Amino acid sequence: MKKDIVLCGVGGDGIVSVAKIISDAALNMGMNLKHHGMSQRGGSVFSHLRISDNEIFADVIPEGQADIILSSEPMEALRYLPWLSKEGWVITNNDPFINIGNYPDMALINGELGKLEHVVSFNANEIAKQLKARSNMVLLGATVPYLGISMEKVEEAIAHIFGKKGQEVVDLNIQAVRAGYEQATK
Repeated sequence: MKKDIVLCGVGGDGIVSVAKIISDAALNMGMNLKHHGMSQRGGSVFSHLRISDNEIFADVIPEGQADIILSSEPMEALRYLPWLSKEGWVITNNDPFINIGNYPDMALINGELGKLEHVVSFNANEIAKQLKARSNMVLLGATVPYLGISMEKVEEAIAHIFGKKGQEVVDLNIQAVRAGYEQATK
């Protein structure tokens, strides 16, 4: 199994936490991984995460090779489309974070996303708000069906990473992940 994942969004959206959870779950399955990325609070965030049961030699995903683009923000999903493979999936929050004056019209963004064969686009912020959770966990859940990693392994990784914050935090994050999973599979 091999998955190349581009995670992107806006600094502070929790994309780095999502990468840590996927990485932890993959490592617990005995997978190899390489991770490359950078973040800037309030600015563009991206991360390349490569997981495989074979050795991985490079940490950067070549353009046109990503199996998944996971985006906390729709414009950022468009920014990283050149990395998406023809069979790849885009999982994105469709609620924009408008932090620039010339943010593109949402009709244009939705039109571009609508041209893709494999897209899961939904308002992760609204689901997270209803749960009093973080939207990054909802988006993670929507990605699970395409990861090749079981929900059980993802939940174990959440418990491992957030365990020090208490069972209530672990349970809330698992609930958010399950809500995202339901959104992607309905």
